[in-house]
Amino acid sequence: MRQAGDDLKMKDILTKKWIVITIAIFCSILWGSAFPVLKVSYVEMQMAADDTIAKIVLAGMRFLMAGLLLMIGLLLFNRKSLRVTRRQVRFLIVFGLIQTALQYFFFYNGLANTSGMQGAILVSSGTFFTVILAHFFYKNDRLDLAKVIGLVAGFGGIIIANWGQSFQIAFHLNGEGFMIISALTGAIGTIMAKEMAVGIHPFALTGYQLTFGSLLMLAVGVPQMHEHAIVFTPLGWGLLIYSALLSAVAFALWYSILKYNKAGEISIYKFVTPVSGAVLSAFFYPRRDIRWIYFRSLGACCSGDYRNKY
Repeated sequence: MRQAGDDLKMKDILTKKWIVITIAIFCSILWGSAFPVLKVSYVEMQMAADDTIAKIVLAGMRFLMAGLLLMIGLLLFNRKSLRVTRRQVRFLIVFGLIQTALQYFFFYNGLANTSGMQGAILVSSGTFFTVILAHFFYKNDRLDLAKVIGLVAGFGGIIIANWGQSFQIAFHLNGEGFMIISALTGAIGTIMAKEMAVGIHPFALTGYQLTFGSLLMLAVGVPQMHEHAIVFTPLGWGLLIYSALLSAVAFALWYSILKYNKAGEISIYKFVTPVSGAVLSAFFYPRRDIRWIYFRSLGACCSGDYRNKY
């Protein structure tokens, strides 16, 4: 009875519009900050752009730290939340594979072959994928004319972001392609979390997902990694710890509001991710990373998000 009462209190809090918007925007800012942080990490840790295995290991370390941080916190303050059934364990393993291992395999390797600003814009396609998927899963979250116009505007922004100086489409599977695949797997994970994570505490869902997914990444990556593929420095460790913290906080809060709100509605606020990612990337890479075409495409993406919402 107490657990049911606590759940009702959480629902009352996490369905208040201003709270939902604040949390969604905060999570999106955290995710946006990951773009420049990872770009700096690659340079600081002397990682080769084409070293896929090193990036799998780095991602695995980040998400294992994030997952364990949440699990230890729950163990200390809300141990009952960690209890799951056998059926839920099977779901969590599959969920960790898709939402952590697959999504961030494509994200880490794709980002290494695109600029931070461009990567932030491309990942915004996840918002549009979520809106499309929600149409097929929820009767009260269907596509309408406004949403279709928004999707066209948003995907138009993604195309503009890849339009080279010579007015030709610049698209590489291991760069821009991987970023879009990462966005798609993230959208699938959002629907999975909304549909199948019934009865699992959002923080426990995040902890298990990150832990299972990261262990898979490390099991694949560590045996194949070359010596000195990653050079850890004090700054490198600091960036890794920050990345782990942002993942733990952002995912835990995101799944909390996702539990009580429509997937299509809250995903709209992810437009802040490309905005914050592009601005922060421009700050860290003031000469190399700024191209006015990115800001035009950013406007189109945000316009698409706005139309989908209103």
